[in-house]
Amino acid sequence: MAGRAELRFFFDQDRRPVEKQQSTEINLKKTIITAILGYVCLVVLVYFLMGYQLHFRASRGNLEQPAAEAGTVELVQDAVVEQTFSIKIQRLQSVSVQWGTYYRANSGTVTMELIDQRDGSVVMSQSFASSDITEGGLTTMTAAEPVETVYDAPLLLRLYADSQPGQAVSPMMSPSSEREGFALSLNGEPAEGVLCFSVSGEDYIWTGLHYWEFAAAFGAVLALAAALIWYRYRKGKHSYVVNALVAMRKYRFLIRQLVGRDFKTKYKRSVLGVFWSFLNPLLTMAVQYVVFSSLFRFDLPYYQVYLIVGIVFYNFFSESTNMALSSIIGNAGLITKVYVPKYIYPLTRVLSSLVNLVISLIPLLLVTLVSGIVPTKAYLLVPFALLCLAVFSLGIGLLLAALMVFFRDIQFLWGVLSMIWMYLTPIFYPVSILPKGVSWVLDVNPLHYFITFARTCFMDGISPEPVMYLQCFLMAMGALLVGALVFRKTQDRFVLYL
Repeated sequence: MAGRAELRFFFDQDRRPVEKQQSTEINLKKTIITAILGYVCLVVLVYFLMGYQLHFRASRGNLEQPAAEAGTVELVQDAVVEQTFSIKIQRLQSVSVQWGTYYRANSGTVTMELIDQRDGSVVMSQSFASSDITEGGLTTMTAAEPVETVYDAPLLLRLYADSQPGQAVSPMMSPSSEREGFALSLNGEPAEGVLCFSVSGEDYIWTGLHYWEFAAAFGAVLALAAALIWYRYRKGKHSYVVNALVAMRKYRFLIRQLVGRDFKTKYKRSVLGVFWSFLNPLLTMAVQYVVFSSLFRFDLPYYQVYLIVGIVFYNFFSESTNMALSSIIGNAGLITKVYVPKYIYPLTRVLSSLVNLVISLIPLLLVTLVSGIVPTKAYLLVPFALLCLAVFSLGIGLLLAALMVFFRDIQFLWGVLSMIWMYLTPIFYPVSILPKGVSWVLDVNPLHYFITFARTCFMDGISPEPVMYLQCFLMAMGALLVGALVFRKTQDRFVLYL
């Protein structure tokens, strides 16, 4: 009973009205103004950093090229091959056709035309020298400017040449087609099958078209929330946000000490010390690169970069959650003797792991440079993925720390679950090798989104699509909300089980 009374005393002390907490100085007005100005600057910065990828993405209506199984006709003078089709691409950019050369040197000129059958207008046209076409090679007709008028329109791809017999190339075809509305004709006669061609373009991104409207709406929500916090603060009412700010300021010295202690303890009596944070991802990458690139022969460009990004991100998640898991049990002596908001303990464990993560980014950047990847402005977007991963790890850490107090078996169960999680995350294997029946696992795997976000920035040098920002943010905040609620509901009983 004495323990419960003591706990209620400390717990109520943390929830005393704000006006009694003024011993810890906090300028809430200045904090709110700084937050709003920071939001405005962030919105403008993200707009310019995302650039082209904010407005356009590769079209989901792109037509993939079917496998070539036969030739059509020798494209001599007066011969013509026509393929009718339609596309759901908002901005058409290119059309490619695969050719057979009969393994000989050919002459003449091949012409590709794309015609809008609604009015007979030529949308695109381009000629190619037959002598430049190789066996199984492609010719690509590219629009000077993306064509925006052919979405779902009936189109005709016409191929003809001025070559002489024995010196002409032949468009390739696939004997069967399951595509509705596709029809192939050879010299005016209908033919079974489909031309071996592909069509690519891009679509507008709806969120990008309305970026400033979304930014203004979200800013209005933040301003409204700030006004509500200010009102409650002025009225002396309880506010979780204000209490958290006060606690961060009041216990900032303790937070620094706990983070420093955890960081130093990890490398205590180690010869290399902090250098292990630099060396560990490199050694892990080297081992996995040799094993998986040799045994499985993944055809991935910049595989070493692909690998080290996954390793660095997963290592942080694994280390931070494992450290947070034992944060309450490991600080039982402090918790039962001195009052400190209990969420400080898992928070400091995640922060100490975050220090390791920042150090691990150095070898990651070195590997990208050695691999020949030129840094771009998209690198400045990586902190968003890191922040979301840290928030997600904190949420999972709070949940595990609370459960660990009541069920000590959690530490063993989490060891198994985290290993399964690692294998379900494409860290060392490409997404393409997953069977269709289990690909849904990636859709519900938050680590996949965080890692993919970072890989897009590092390897492609571009910003991910806007929807990925939202996915990362929601998954991070969802984990934090669940973890914080469970932790808050159970923290009153911690001292009874320590």
